[in-house]
Amino acid sequence: MTDVTVTPASSGGALHGKEGPHGVAQARRLFDPEILGHAAVDALRKVADLRAQAKNPVMFVVLIGTVVTFIEAIAHPGIFTWSITIWLALTVWFANFAEAMAEGRGKAQADTLRQMRSATEARRLRPDGSEERVLASALVKGDTVVCEAGDVIPSDGEIIEGVASVDESAVTGESAPVIRESGGDRSAVTGGTKVLSDRIVVRITAEPGKTFIDRMIGLVEGANRHKTPNEIALTILLAVLTIVFLPVVVSLQPFGQFSGATISVVVLIALLVCLIPTTIGALLSAIGIAGMDRLVQRNVLAMSGRAVEAAGDVQTLLLDKTGTITLGNRMASRFVGVGGHSEQEVADAAQLASLSDETPEGRSIVVLAKERFDIRQRDLGQHTFVPFSASTRMSGIDLGSRQIRKGAGEAVKTWIVEQGGSVPADLDAVVEDISRAGSTPLVVADGADVLGVIELKDVVKQGIREKFAEMRGMGIRTVMITGDNPLTAAAIAQEAGVDDFLAEATPETKMELIRAEQSGGKLVAMTGDGTNDAPALAQADVGVAMNTGTTAAKEAGNMVDLDSNPTKLIDVVEIGKQLLITRGSLTTFSIANDVAKYFAIIPALFAATYPQLDSLNVMRLHSPADAVLSAVIFNALVIVALIPLALRGVKFRPSSAASILRRNVFIYGLGGIITPFIFIKLIDMILVALHAY
Repeated sequence: MTDVTVTPASSGGALHGKEGPHGVAQARRLFDPEILGHAAVDALRKVADLRAQAKNPVMFVVLIGTVVTFIEAIAHPGIFTWSITIWLALTVWFANFAEAMAEGRGKAQADTLRQMRSATEARRLRPDGSEERVLASALVKGDTVVCEAGDVIPSDGEIIEGVASVDESAVTGESAPVIRESGGDRSAVTGGTKVLSDRIVVRITAEPGKTFIDRMIGLVEGANRHKTPNEIALTILLAVLTIVFLPVVVSLQPFGQFSGATISVVVLIALLVCLIPTTIGALLSAIGIAGMDRLVQRNVLAMSGRAVEAAGDVQTLLLDKTGTITLGNRMASRFVGVGGHSEQEVADAAQLASLSDETPEGRSIVVLAKERFDIRQRDLGQHTFVPFSASTRMSGIDLGSRQIRKGAGEAVKTWIVEQGGSVPADLDAVVEDISRAGSTPLVVADGADVLGVIELKDVVKQGIREKFAEMRGMGIRTVMITGDNPLTAAAIAQEAGVDDFLAEATPETKMELIRAEQSGGKLVAMTGDGTNDAPALAQADVGVAMNTGTTAAKEAGNMVDLDSNPTKLIDVVEIGKQLLITRGSLTTFSIANDVAKYFAIIPALFAATYPQLDSLNVMRLHSPADAVLSAVIFNALVIVALIPLALRGVKFRPSSAASILRRNVFIYGLGGIITPFIFIKLIDMILVALHAY
C-alpha cells in the first residue's frame, strides 16, 4: 500500500478545555451566540422536514393548523388571521429551536472529535514485520500498529507487547499520564490518546465506525439519539390527548351555529393548539438530549438513552469498596505500644523503618509520626535501608548494629525468635483487635525487642456516609462489594453507612446478587473495570465500566466513565433522576396551564350568546379576538421561557418519591395554573394599549 502523509492530531486536551465535550458544555454560556445562530437555522431546516415533524404528533398538528390558517389568511386577509398564523408558525419554530439548541451544544464537540479521527495516522505492521503508514480510518479489527513516544494511538485496542506512559487528557481531561501495559486489566487503550514514552504494539479491537470516538460522536449528536421507552410512552399519551381534543374542538362549530355564535376555522385551530399539550410536546425531545449532554459534562459515555433513564429508576447500587467507598490506600491511623513500650517509641522506630518506603502506606507512617510527636529531622549516620520483599514480608533500616523492622505479624514474630528475643504476651490481643476493626496491623521491632503495632486503616472517603444516607432517603439500597474477609468488610460497611455488603466477592457471587435483586423487581447499577467484572456489568441494568479497564468490561457495560472514578455511579443515578424529574415537572406544567386557557377562550367565545359564562371570564379580557390571540401568544412564548429549564434540568434534591411528587404538584402544577392567568391578562392589556383591533 502506498504510504499516506497526514498531519497527526494534537492530543493536548483536544476534547476538553474550550473545544472538548467537557469544556464546551461547561465553558460556553447556555445561550452562546454561535449556538443560537446555528440553532435558528437548524430549526428552519427541521420545520421544512415533514418526516421529522411527523415524529412529534403534537407539533405536527400545530404545523398542519398553521398551514390551514395561512391558506385562510390568503383567502380572507385580516390582522387577526395573519396574527394567529404568524404566532402558530412561531410556535412550531420555537419547538424545533429548543431541540436544535440541545443538539447544537453537542455538534461543536462532534466536529472536534471528527477532526481528531480523520487527521490521525497509524503505523500498521505488515505480516513480514515491516511498517506502512495509513490513515486511522483505514484500520480494521485485528490489525496491529506500532506506537512510540509522541504518536497518537489511532484506534481502540489492546497492548500485546510493551509498556508505555499514555496521556489520556484528550479523552478524559485528566492531565496526569497513566501506565498501560500488555496483559492484565490495564492493557486497553483508546483511540486519540497519546503515547509519552517507550514503545507498544497494539492490536485493534474496534470495527471501523464503532470506535470509542465514533460512539462519542453518536452520543453528543442529539439528532442520532433514539427515544427511550418512557419518552415513547409519553409521546403516545400526548398524541392520545391531542386526538381527544380534536373532536371536542370540531364539535364547537355546529354548537356555535346552533347557539347563534359564529366561530371561524382560524379560531377553532387556535383553540385546538391552546388546548393540546403543546408546551411539553415542544420541549420533550430537548429534555432528553439535554439529559444526555449533562452526562457528557460529567465525562460519562452512555451507549443509549435507555441506560440514562434506567439510572433514574435504580433501586440497588453495587459499589466496590476500594476507590469508591474508601480512598483505596491504607493509611496509618495510630501507634500502639506493647510490652511496656510507649506510643512514641513505636512511632520513632516506625518512622525510621519507613523513610525509604515510597508506598502510600509508608509515607502515611512518616507523616503520622510527624503529626503526633513532631518527629522530623533524623540524623541517620551510617545506615542501610532494607526493602520489602515477598519472602520476608518485612522492610526496615539497619543503623549500625541496630536493626529496625516492620511487617506482617507472623513474619516479625518469626524474625524476633530468630534474633533470640521473645514475643510480648499482649501482642496477639492488639493484633486481633486491630484486625477485628477492619484494619491492617504492622508489627514494629527493634532488634530482638517488639515495640508495638501500627494500625493501617482503609480510610472511608469524606462525605460518603452522607451520600449513602441521601440514597437511602430516595429509596435506593447500597451494597458494598469487596474481596475482604467478612469481619473486615463488616467494619468498613458500618463506618461507611452502606445498607449491606458482599464479602469475599467473586464474579459468580456478584452475578447471584444482581439476579437476586432483579428477581425482586429492582433495577441494579454497578461499576467495574476488570474482565472478571464483565458478566456482572452485562447483567446489571446500569453497568458503568471504567475507561482504564479492559475492553471486555467496556463492551459489557452500557456506560463508560472516562475519568475512571467509581464514585461517579452516584452522579449517574442523580443525572438519571434529574432527567425523569425534569420531564415530569414540565409535563405537569404543560397540562396544568391548559386549564387557564379554557377560562381565557371559552367564556370569551360564548359569553355573548350565554351571558352566564361571563362569570367564568375571571381575567376580564377585552374581546373574544383579544382572548384568542393572547392565549396563542402566551402558548408560543411559554415554550421560549422554558427552554433554559429544559436544557439545564430541574434542580435535583435527594428526597423520597412522595416528596418529589408533592413538590412537583405544588410548584409546576399550581404554577402551571396561575402563570397563564397572569400573562394572558398582561398580553391582553398590551394588545389593547397597541390598539391591535
